[in-house]
Amino acid sequence: MEKLVTMSWSLILLALFLSACGESNWNNPYATADAEKNILYNVFTERPKHLDPVQSYSSNEIQFTAQIYEPPLQYHYLKRPFALIPATAKEIPIVKYLDNEGNQLAEDAQVSDIAFSIYEISIKPGILFQPHPAFVSNAQGDWLYHDLNEQEMAAVFKLSDFPQTGTRELLAEDYVYQIKRLAHPRLHSPIYGLMADYIVGLSDYAKVLKQANQNQSDGKTYLDLRDYQLDGVQVVDRYTYRLKIAGKYPQFVYWLAMPFFAPIPWEADRFYSQKGLIQKNITLDWYPVGTGPYMLTENNPNLRMVLEKNPNFHDEFYPAEGMPGDEENGLLIDSEKKLPFIDKIIFTREKESIPRWNKFLQGYYDATGIGSDSFDQAVQLVGQGEATVTEAMAEQGIRLETTVAVSTYYMGFNMLDPVVGGSNAQERESARKLRQAISIAVDYEEFISIFANGRGMPAQSPISPGIAGYREGKEGINPAVYEWMNDQPQRKSIQIAKALLAEAGYPNGIDLRTGAPLVLYFDVTARSSEDRSKLDWMRKQFQKLNIQLVVRSTDYNRFQDKIRKGNAQIFEWGWNADYPDAENFLFLLYGPQSKVRNSGENAANYDNAEYNQLFEQMKNMDDGPQRQLIIDRMLEILRHDAPWLWGYHPKDYGLYHSWYQNIKPNRISNNNLKYLKIDTTLRAQKRREWNEPVLWPIALLLVIVVLSLFPAIAAFRRHESSTAVRTASS
Repeated sequence: MEKLVTMSWSLILLALFLSACGESNWNNPYATADAEKNILYNVFTERPKHLDPVQSYSSNEIQFTAQIYEPPLQYHYLKRPFALIPATAKEIPIVKYLDNEGNQLAEDAQVSDIAFSIYEISIKPGILFQPHPAFVSNAQGDWLYHDLNEQEMAAVFKLSDFPQTGTRELLAEDYVYQIKRLAHPRLHSPIYGLMADYIVGLSDYAKVLKQANQNQSDGKTYLDLRDYQLDGVQVVDRYTYRLKIAGKYPQFVYWLAMPFFAPIPWEADRFYSQKGLIQKNITLDWYPVGTGPYMLTENNPNLRMVLEKNPNFHDEFYPAEGMPGDEENGLLIDSEKKLPFIDKIIFTREKESIPRWNKFLQGYYDATGIGSDSFDQAVQLVGQGEATVTEAMAEQGIRLETTVAVSTYYMGFNMLDPVVGGSNAQERESARKLRQAISIAVDYEEFISIFANGRGMPAQSPISPGIAGYREGKEGINPAVYEWMNDQPQRKSIQIAKALLAEAGYPNGIDLRTGAPLVLYFDVTARSSEDRSKLDWMRKQFQKLNIQLVVRSTDYNRFQDKIRKGNAQIFEWGWNADYPDAENFLFLLYGPQSKVRNSGENAANYDNAEYNQLFEQMKNMDDGPQRQLIIDRMLEILRHDAPWLWGYHPKDYGLYHSWYQNIKPNRISNNNLKYLKIDTTLRAQKRREWNEPVLWPIALLLVIVVLSLFPAIAAFRRHESSTAVRTASS
């Protein structure tokens, strides 16, 4: 009993001691030693599949690749509308136009006279690649790691197992090498189909590489692209290369700001081609190599991804000018300071929004989006519907940044599917009416209200607001789905949708050919429990038409494979603009961009001859009234055919802690991490304040427990005393 009392008082004293020691946060998910290190803590939800810039195209991938690779151009971080500026290039290339004889034409030459466009790009000297084993050679000049034997290969399990790294200067030939990789027969670049229409000789080059690949001896995995010339891309000198484009394509300059056109050194391609490394997943897809401000040092896509500052990064400086209001908002404090500011970025995979939200409030994530379940806790509307943070958020120094996203979320119909696409003329007409009926029935106004807290607007076409070609008001509505009433679009009635469904051959959702209920299949990426309500809502939308919707959920990589092979019927996807032009949205429905047929970005596999012809005409034109008329006709065709249920255009809301600085969100420029800055001292202070352990309740509980033991102790002692007396008297 004495031991029990002693132990109880020891626990009390320990609890009181610990409550006085509030310096360490028991809930801290990070190492204590990292508390004040210059580290940004971020989140990702979907694991990236491709980090090779020739294949990578998804937003969950570009958040990494854009920090690692450097195309020749980039967007000014602060200026709006978005303005291209040099990255590794010395200047923005001035396009030159040539006729069929090679004579230079005037800048305002007629499109019909322009046979070729010439882009000559000069890069800055002295730029180095990140440290990498592919660049290591011995004293004799032999590559140390390009031909590993079995013993050497057996000792390698990850890239860091190589004891030595090296580097070399960035050259014009590295950009040429990457452009050649667009046609590589084993890489399946998503933009090959598009670029084959523009880069002179690229389609013929693909045939040459395909034949060369077939002629390779068994076991040889490296195809040295330097041995094969591409007519449309030439090295001029050590720091200059030239691109030859068929006809006029004003939007091509925007592609020069994307990782597809970033440099890849042949040494890295040769190094990663070793069969033993491929078998161990040591590839460019897993371990990228670039000249950008950061390099990937940890790739565990199920848990975390880590970017660290590239020690070889060249001189680049924070912009010295911006837009009106930027200086007042503190966005020019770091003008002309060397980039990047942050040493390390840790991306943690969070599948559920609630733990992500809680860790943000505790200060363990520096920023967060806002889910529907936390919107009311974070945001309030004031004045004329202006959004701001709630009082509780403001007290923590949390600020809200909003921006109109040049994006669209849509439901796509696979036009190769016999039910929603059709196999002959009669079936295609039936499928068109089915798609239109569904487009009316799925109420995206309601979806935005319930699941996005009003952060968005129903889409009338693929083109998002803020993009040239987008129309406001009555002339911008989709007449297949909406009517213009009281100066605003009004969704057509469900009765009209049901009538269309009957015309399609499915009265009241019954297939006239079989007498069975119509069942459709909806492919989505893997969903957490919080998203089940969205899927239930979608099923109810189809139930309005008595259509049974079967949801098939999988992870994002398998989802992409299904789309690529055409194994989906209806699917949910989205698109962030690569560049601020309508062509970047309209090409998503261009026939030659078919995902199944040509590995392009037309996931619906839509193919309309008139639309294709108009697209080919529109893409070569500068913005203006004539181009707008063509775009209007293209949208008219799309609205009639309904290959997409147009979904909605989102508005981005982001929350940022007070220590997170230089924030100006956008979805066009993706290489933004180099501009951001963290006040690590303030962050460490706030984390301690918000997460100090409160242990006095434990101590109080223990006191109560001990006090409750005293009657028992007294009774025990009386019992023991009585026993002793009886023993003595006997």
